[in-house]
Amino acid sequence: MSHILSHTTSSERFPTSNPDDALCDIWKKHLPIDWRNSVDQPLYMKHFSEYEIAAQRCVGYDADERPCFTAHQLTLTRLSSDDDEEFYETVTYSEELAAWRLRDDRWLMFRMSSANQCNPSLGLYAILPDMPR
Repeated sequence: MSHILSHTTSSERFPTSNPDDALCDIWKKHLPIDWRNSVDQPLYMKHFSEYEIAAQRCVGYDADERPCFTAHQLTLTRLSSDDDEEFYETVTYSEELAAWRLRDDRWLMFRMSSANQCNPSLGLYAILPDMPR
């Protein structure tokens, strides 16, 4: 069973090893202030990218080589046209997820998704028993 949480987030919790990496910034951007002392900072991260769609994922590991953070970003697009002559890409779905392993081995997850550009993104926090995949 997951619990819905709402908290203020801190963007200054931990430094990242690569400040240009947007995925690394997610773990500090959405980490609730009230939970910052309940998670361990990753010592290193493994990065994965999808070559056919705009999707990235990273997994952070602690000193015991156990995952302690995971994040992904995904954007799906389609070609659109107003006049059937000029085409452009529009976003049909986007998702951002960040999850931190708590000291009791549960996971604090933040997920934000949007079905299209016109609808505002909806975000929520939840406590999960396992790491989100």
